[in-house]
Amino acid sequence: MEYLSIRQTAEKWEISKRRIQILCAEDRIPGAIKIDYSWAIPANAEKPKDERIKSGKYVKLK
Repeated sequence: MEYLSIRQTAEKWEISKRRIQILCAEDRIPGAIKIDYSWAIPANAEKPKDERIKSGKYVKLK
């Protein structure tokens, strides 16, 4: 299996390197593995859906 670095994945998905790190830490990229202080992301991994709230309103859960 071929792996990409965070920098290569950020360029491929057109998002920041920090966002990729957060997605890896939250286990939202299947198959991503941590090697020492860096992440290895499968080359065929798909970009996860952005689930952040963009409306500016907070969601209240009862």
